[in-house]
Amino acid sequence: MRAMACGPAGRLGAVLLLLGGAAAAANLQISPVNLAFRPGQTALSLQLQNYGETPVFGQVRVYAWDQQGGDDVLQPTELLLASPPLLQIPPKTSQTIRLVRRDGGAAAGNEQSFRLLIDEIPGEDEAGGGVAIRLRYSVPVFMASVQDNGAPDLAWMFYRKDGAWHLRLRNSGGLHAQIGATVVANAAGKEYEVSKGLLGYALAGRTREWRLPLDTAAQLEGPLTIRTSINARPQTAASTAAAP
Repeated sequence: MRAMACGPAGRLGAVLLLLGGAAAAANLQISPVNLAFRPGQTALSLQLQNYGETPVFGQVRVYAWDQQGGDDVLQPTELLLASPPLLQIPPKTSQTIRLVRRDGGAAAGNEQSFRLLIDEIPGEDEAGGGVAIRLRYSVPVFMASVQDNGAPDLAWMFYRKDGAWHLRLRNSGGLHAQIGATVVANAAGKEYEVSKGLLGYALAGRTREWRLPLDTAAQLEGPLTIRTSINARPQTAASTAAAP
């Protein structure tokens, strides 16, 4: 199976990026929606609750999650096993999905990242000639290493490309950074909203890039101040605009 390149939010098909607490779409609720293995921990689980009046059918897969060329990339992995791989959740009941580490030990180096993909599919009496995905839930899974991964170490760069503003975010730390609501201000105090809510992730030791919903006339030259949320904690950072 080829690696899956995933661009800005929404390019994993009909994707719901589930990031914290409990999240629901249609009649299916998933909790928790951000999983993290501690060093030496071998198994985790999450609950799927069907609040609807009809059964929910699905399939479960795990992918290693990397970032290459500024974008997200998913690749098949055998480091994590999801059980059961197929789901049939009757109305008003729940199903447990269990994630088990195949290596049984702790990872070395930076924190490792995975995505648990849960595809909601039609039942047997609805299926046609192929598998039609109704909804896809993408749950982040992180695996801590044996050493202290510390904290994200971020370098922000705003630049113009193809007539639009872009953000390049380099994470030199050993821990992922979940980027929440973000506002950038120039030296004159003019503020621009980069993201009202979740922007995305910069994985440990990786670089992520985004095309920003900003007017091309936005004045982001010179020293910039960024107010953001990193892993649910408010932070302030500095950056400058530069060529890519």
